Amino acid sequence: MRIRDLMQKDVVTVDQQAHLDVAEELMRMDRIRHLPVVSGERLVGLVSQRDLFRAALSSALARSPEDEQRWLARIPVRQAMTREVLSAHPDADVGHAVEMMLRERVGCLPVVEDGRLVGLLSETDCLRHLAGLLAEG
Repeated sequence: MRIRDLMQKDVVTVDQQAHLDVAEELMRMDRIRHLPVVSGERLVGLVSQRDLFRAALSSALARSPEDEQRWLARIPVRQAMTREVLSAHPDADVGHAVEMMLRERVGCLPVVEDGRLVGLLSETDCLRHLAGLLAEG
């Protein structure tokens, strides 16, 4: 099975020029844990819930959700994102992708083709597939 068969094709992204309050809102609204950071269609990084948590922790003075939002609104996404992101090609084998995710301890792999972000393969996508296989057998 190929990654393109499992990956999410409609990927929510954030521009590298945005601020973390925008990233946090997108992740909360769409109930996602990983947000690819793009410049145009090119993947330049990844922001995770963990990155947002670290940024919010750096604001020990934030006493309310409003204070936290104001703090996050000051931090550019490019400052908090992971820049060295593992990615995969849509025609790569899903088994290989799962092994890489386990070995590198990452929760998702952005899927890139010809330099463009075309999808995202997450732990959840893999678990849904496994659940389907288990239900069949």
